[in-house]
Amino acid sequence: MSTRFVTEAEALTAYGSDQRLWQGIPSVEVTAHGRVFATLYSGGVTEQNGNFSVLLTSTDGGKTFSEPVAAVDVGTEERAYDSCLWIDPRGRLWYVWAVMPQNRIEYVLCEDPDAEILRWSGIGEIPGDVMLNKPVVGQDGAWLFPTAVWKDHLTTGSAGGNDGTKATGAHVYATEDGGRSFTRRGTVIARERWFDEHMLLPMKNGDLEMYIRTAYGIGKAVSHDGGYTFDPDTDSGLGGPNSRFYVGRLSSGNILLVNHHGFRGRDHLTAMISRDEGKTFEGYLMLDERNNVSYPDVKEHDGNIYIIYDRERGAHYRPDRDYSSAAREILLAKVTEADILAGRLITPTSALRQIVSKLTTKQ
Repeated sequence: MSTRFVTEAEALTAYGSDQRLWQGIPSVEVTAHGRVFATLYSGGVTEQNGNFSVLLTSTDGGKTFSEPVAAVDVGTEERAYDSCLWIDPRGRLWYVWAVMPQNRIEYVLCEDPDAEILRWSGIGEIPGDVMLNKPVVGQDGAWLFPTAVWKDHLTTGSAGGNDGTKATGAHVYATEDGGRSFTRRGTVIARERWFDEHMLLPMKNGDLEMYIRTAYGIGKAVSHDGGYTFDPDTDSGLGGPNSRFYVGRLSSGNILLVNHHGFRGRDHLTAMISRDEGKTFEGYLMLDERNNVSYPDVKEHDGNIYIIYDRERGAHYRPDRDYSSAAREILLAKVTEADILAGRLITPTSALRQIVSKLTTKQ
């Protein structure tokens, strides 16, 4: 089955919160005029063939979100997963997702994500198998996409991973023409790599740093030529329970890290700031100390930092288990850099644990 990008209101009811048994792995974006977009994926009882991705919106700064305004459905023999949202320098919203087991990365574009009626392009492809995290703009102006091909036979759920026919690794693909064409620059195959889920961070000295999910936490590799070649990877020292993290530069020039701090597992999700190019971090604002909080994504807009994550996805349960025993929440923290540096909320408009989506369905 080819991919269906669903936008008709009646058809979208099949992907609503009352139809989903589990959900997770979110991404967030905010438009120039403050419309918030969130995506997540679901479908079936766990991470498996038949998964689909949905897109939600908020017009009140993330306080409340709609039911799906779009959905990606690849049928029951494949799965749509690890969706990513990114607004490029031209103001276009990229809605990107991965497809497995016939591995590919697909996307659609919305030229005007602030429009009352959202209009989407046809479905395009990006080289690689999966791109969970946002692209960045390199020092030379190229847009750098962190796409990956997982190590051979690495899988999630019942859906197979790379079959060994592609070169694996955490890749950097560059486009210099707004996404019409892509060229692979460099690749990192980190020691003890897992699902890669890498992020790119342009540095003030001209280097490009890559941070990669590993079994021991977060690996790091540095490029001195815009991502064409990388020094051997090292342990970043940032730690983590082998899970997704976020690292990116704020408008202030400081670096934001969202990671598990002082963790026993996927708990104690914390935001922290570096004012010295990642050498040290401070602030340590606790976003959510509870168990099974994970997979942060971030967008800064108009002085606010929007941090989305999931809590108790509800996946990996037996088909006969009551799914309502898990929270099955997608949550949003809306904070400022001042809050993070203070280690507590000091901005009146800031808030933690706002609900993007919470499932109440039982099996």
